[in-house]
Parts: sequence; C-alpha cells; structure tokens
Amino acid sequence: MLDTIGNWISQQFASISASEIIVALVCGFVTGLLIAFIYKRTYRGVLYSPSFALTLIMMTLITTPVTAAIRSSVALSMGMVGALSIVRFRTAVKDPLDTAYMFWAITMGILLGAGLYLIALVVVIVISLVMILLFFFKLRNPDSYLLVVHCSEFAETAIETAIRRFTKDWHVRSKTMSRGGLEMTIEVRLDEKRLNIVSFIMDIEGVSDATLVACQTEAGA
Repeated sequence: MLDTIGNWISQQFASISASEIIVALVCGFVTGLLIAFIYKRTYRGVLYSPSFALTLIMMTLITTPVTAAIRSSVALSMGMVGALSIVRFRTAVKDPLDTAYMFWAITMGILLGAGLYLIALVVVIVISLVMILLFFFKLRNPDSYLLVVHCSEFAETAIETAIRRFTKDWHVRSKTMSRGGLEMTIEVRLDEKRLNIVSFIMDIEGVSDATLVACQTEAGA
C-alpha cells in the first residue's frame, strides 16, 4: 500500500518537483503583492476597490501553478486552451487601466510558472517604474466633475465667467428653471489644485448653494 502511494506521488511530481511549485508560488505571491501595491498607489479613480487588488494577487497565484503544470504536457496545454475558450466574464471593467493590471498579473504568473524568474524580475521592475513615473508626471487629462449650482437667474452669467477662470473644458449638462430659481449642472475638468471653485462660486451674489461631485464614465474618464 505504501509503495503504491509512493509511486503515485512520484508520478504526480514527475514533470515538476514540489520544491519548484513552492518557490513559484512564493514568488507569485510576492509579485502579486507588488502589483497590488502599485495599483493602490497609482489609482486615480473615484472609489478604490480592495477586492480588485486582492484579485490581482489571486490571478498571479492561480496562473503560476497552471502554467507550471501545462508547460511539459501538450495534452494539458490543449485542454487548457479549450477550457479558457468557453469562459465568459460577466463583470464589466470600467477603467481600461484595470484591464492592463489584470494582464500584467496574468503575464507574471505565466513567466513564474514557466520558471523564467530573471525575465519575470526584469518585467515587474520595469513596469512598476513605468507606472510610478506616469503617476508622478500625471500624463492624463484633469479629472471630470459635476458642478451643481442653485442660484437666481441673474447669477448665471457671473457663474459662467467664474468657471472660465478655473478651466476651459466645461459643458452645461442641464439647466432647470423653477419658481425658486435656477439649477445648473455643469461638467468641468479640474486638477487637484483648482477644487476651490466651489467656495469661489459661493461668493457670487445670488448663489444659494454649490456642489462639486466627482464623476467617472465607463471609459474611466
């Protein structure tokens, strides 16, 4: 009985040893943590999702042993391709950059599972540096906000003049006139240094209240 169990274990680890799997998983976990950390530090959306960061770690961990198992078996490789062809993901990814992070995690899992540790090290370092540099240089458009203002009809011109002092990229999305006054919803693109636009508009005569709400489109704008 013991010999049978021993032979079965030997067959299971014929193509890859247990130590190689453990090393690959440890490297995958550390790499996943690094990707999740970079994602958290460079995130610019409205609501940061810790579950997505955990998903990046799990994707790296899951891809690593799968790649290690199929790298020496053509049959397993073909079976994996067939299995992935019928998978459908129902969760919509709102920010295209999130998709890039998912591919990054999968790529690192493939490299680590294939035993290409040096290449994986170079890739994770280079991409991490690129993401950090892009974050600090802020190579992206200013964030989009919705400015909701309740005011009198006569304050509309002054409000538009004030907005032009803060940004050139603005559009009136809605305008509602009632007996109580005027309600305007304006889309504006502002950087972090110009968010004091609300207090500036509140100083305009005829403005009763002003609200600035961060908005994010499906494209992650």
